[in-house]
Amino acid sequence: MKKVALFALIVLTVGCFTATAQKNKKTKMKKVLFVLTSHSDLGNTGEKTGFWVEEFAAPYYELADKGVLIDIATPLGGQPPIDPKSADASFATEDTKRFDKDTALQVKLSKTHKLADVKEADYDAVFYPGGHGPLWDLASSEDSSKLITSFYTNNKPVAFVCHSPAVLKNVKVNGEFLVKGKKVTGFSNTEEAAVGLTDVVPFLLEDALQENGASYSKGEDWNPYAVEDGLLITGQNPASSKLVAEKLLHQLNQKK
Repeated sequence: MKKVALFALIVLTVGCFTATAQKNKKTKMKKVLFVLTSHSDLGNTGEKTGFWVEEFAAPYYELADKGVLIDIATPLGGQPPIDPKSADASFATEDTKRFDKDTALQVKLSKTHKLADVKEADYDAVFYPGGHGPLWDLASSEDSSKLITSFYTNNKPVAFVCHSPAVLKNVKVNGEFLVKGKKVTGFSNTEEAAVGLTDVVPFLLEDALQENGASYSKGEDWNPYAVEDGLLITGQNPASSKLVAEKLLHQLNQKK
């Protein structure tokens, strides 16, 4: 009887391990590409810009903490410029404080992939943090436009926050602007005026989206506000970063 019981226990144990292995094999970890700007000059002001730390850190941790794998790419590869204002203590959040201490992520950030070398097929979604930098380089990048179109036409979520919806400026699907007829948001004209850069930026994001046929809406200045229209997810400002990531995560979890 003891031998029979032992044999039964062994069979049960092996069965459990096999079932677990098969389940893990079927559960593929999601992978998201983050795309950051390589542009550092704030027009002709002599000041510097780049990406906004909160708009990178908040979504990064929101996704990474849930087991999502993340790669980072930039037009030039390597270290992307950080908008110095976003690193100021007055704009600190729990996520930016975590980033400041996260040496591993900082090293990863210093070695971003070159945008031209990444492939949509390797990822489940793409996310663009903002900052003023994208208005100058990513908004006119053919590599970026082709990448977004590829994600979208392959039924994969594309997400943007604050100024990064600017990269949709020249993105087309089947000959039409991707944003045409879509509900979107992004850094508003009133928020741009509040930071005193209306006459510095190459174009106003709110106007550009509407000119391309988008149905633009916004919440109160500086408050969280995000819009989801199918695969397209957009957030208005830095405070909307985590909300956009949550919506993106929800879409990723819906896909098998």
